[in-house]
Amino acid sequence: MVDLYSPDTYVDGAPHAEFARLRREDPVFWQEIPGQAGYWAVLRHADVVHVSRNPVLFSCEIGGVVLEDLDPERLARMRDMLLSMDPPRHIAYRKPLAPEFAQRVIAGMADQIRTITSEIFDRCADNEDVEFVHEVVGPLPTQVIGRLFGLPEKDWDWLHRLAQMNTSGQDPDLNPDGDLSEAGSADSSMQMAMYGMAFAAERRKIEPQGDLMDVILGQEFDGRFLTDPDIGSLLVQMITAGNDTTVSMLAGGLWALLDHPEQLQALRNDPSLIPAAVEEILRWFNPLHYFRRTATEDVELGGKRIAKGDKVAMYYTSANRDEAVFDDPQLFDITRSPNPQLSFGIGEHFCLGVHLARLEGRIFFEELLARFSKIEIIGQPERVRSNLNNGVKRLPVRLTV
Repeated sequence: MVDLYSPDTYVDGAPHAEFARLRREDPVFWQEIPGQAGYWAVLRHADVVHVSRNPVLFSCEIGGVVLEDLDPERLARMRDMLLSMDPPRHIAYRKPLAPEFAQRVIAGMADQIRTITSEIFDRCADNEDVEFVHEVVGPLPTQVIGRLFGLPEKDWDWLHRLAQMNTSGQDPDLNPDGDLSEAGSADSSMQMAMYGMAFAAERRKIEPQGDLMDVILGQEFDGRFLTDPDIGSLLVQMITAGNDTTVSMLAGGLWALLDHPEQLQALRNDPSLIPAAVEEILRWFNPLHYFRRTATEDVELGGKRIAKGDKVAMYYTSANRDEAVFDDPQLFDITRSPNPQLSFGIGEHFCLGVHLARLEGRIFFEELLARFSKIEIIGQPERVRSNLNNGVKRLPVRLTV
């Protein structure tokens, strides 16, 4: 029987054959966790949508969004993050930020993102062998988020490493000195939160800079202005969400295209397919395997009785391959339409940065394919050891102009 909790299960890729079997035979599956309460793994697309759209029944605030039980201090910190808030508090905090992430506003960043992307590729010489994850993809989202918030450039690499530990801390290669449990990621969150508090305090002393931090400092959230600790918690989520998940999308996307050369050639022949390709990449290589909720009352789901207080994990990795929703779900098809992939979530917690992620993906692959006539894998790619982050740890490639 597959162990969905163990990070080792995902080292060689998600267990898609087991997911398919469980969707047929046991779509709301009880998974044990050593030493603490287990959880219900929700595997079908329709059930993931149902849980996502019913925050009154399935709370992210009660127990947080990771599978492990957090100690009271860590749980309190997580509850102050946007992704762990229930309505109406979640709505009150999200509403002032939403206009800054609207599609028309994000579209105005296109030239800046293209310049950043182009500068990164400028550093890749012809016929150069590169480790694509860290040398090429890694700097992009860090620079975008850094400029969006006005964060000092000298801090970007350090913040990227913390964001990586936040979602990939179960991998000893990426977190050699840290706590490899899910709870250990809370330590990197605390470092980012402390940084955010200090940054907010410094920004209050100077004139507005015309960036997103001005909005955060100047807007009321839930009827009050944010304190420095509030801003620290908000920055943790924004930096983490904008970094490692984007790296996973871009590196995983290239890996998928190189594994399916006919799809890569189709993109070269018709770059107008790139937006649809980004959606299929997100379905095929969704950046996060799951998020957790906690049942607020006894409820039935998928024929199972879920008790009040039970953990419930929505497995996007399984939902994105659901045969009831997607034709030939094990086929990577950049022309797939419709494509109701759930990598950005759905409902109250639909990803705030969805337009930014799509824009980064589109520009990245436009520039990559225009710049390099040949891209080939020259070594064994490696995945992140994590039950949360569906990430790529190593992707050695050769880029030929």
